[in-house]
Amino acid sequence: MTSEKTVLITGTSSGIGLAAAVAAAQAGWTVVATMRDTGKAEALLKAAAEHAVTDRIQVKRLDVVDPDSIATCLDEVIAEHGRLDALVNNAGAAQVGTIEQMSLDDVRAAMEVNFFGVVAATRAALPHLRASRGRVITVTSVGGAVGQPFNEAYCAAKFAVEGFMQSLDPVAATVGVDVIVVEPGAVASEFVANIGLDVPALLAAAGPYAPALQAYVARTQKSFGNAQTPSEAAASIIEALTGDRPPFRVQTSEWAREFVGTTLADLDGSAVQALTRAWLR
Repeated sequence: MTSEKTVLITGTSSGIGLAAAVAAAQAGWTVVATMRDTGKAEALLKAAAEHAVTDRIQVKRLDVVDPDSIATCLDEVIAEHGRLDALVNNAGAAQVGTIEQMSLDDVRAAMEVNFFGVVAATRAALPHLRASRGRVITVTSVGGAVGQPFNEAYCAAKFAVEGFMQSLDPVAATVGVDVIVVEPGAVASEFVANIGLDVPALLAAAGPYAPALQAYVARTQKSFGNAQTPSEAAASIIEALTGDRPPFRVQTSEWAREFVGTTLADLDGSAVQALTRAWLR
């Protein structure tokens, strides 16, 4: 791979996206690092300088829920670089809550960012990826394979992304485009902090769901205490970006492989439900 190869990565202001942008630049790619608010680029630019890859990273604005923003960004990429070899769909937003206590607008918002944003960016990038015989790499989640308590909207969106990409893969392959999904488990990043979750307020409003929610929060806080670093998770994205024949589905850790494997081998759903119900006791 050389610096002539160009990758566009969404959601690079922090976490996995930031780490992936720096690692892709280190691997010799020209990186178009996008984010909804380019005023939040300081951490990325600092990391790029620390790793001596500032000249390979270009920050651009892209809001995945705004089709005009996507089109403008891609037009600029092609005008400035002449090609697009890979798209990494990384932008996403968490959503914690159970459906009885959420509005439909909350659910729609989760789907807009986590599903429709991926669809829109992929759709817009495909003509350029056909031309370069490139790749679509989408960061989903273990929550795209295992439905998790108090994550109905988030997991629904991630399940939808995985179904979309699994269906797209054989079609895209006929025109020379590879499709890969990357499934992280718990990652120690700002993603969780960015939810803005007020746990005491959430518990106070949970009514009959409060005991289950309290157990879920305790279990989740413990799991994130043993989380991967963003750089560790991003390594799987770089393998998918640079590997000769990457598989369709990639997990970022042994724990994630075992967790996703539970649902893939669970024909009647009993193993997954036994596992996740235990989280609420």
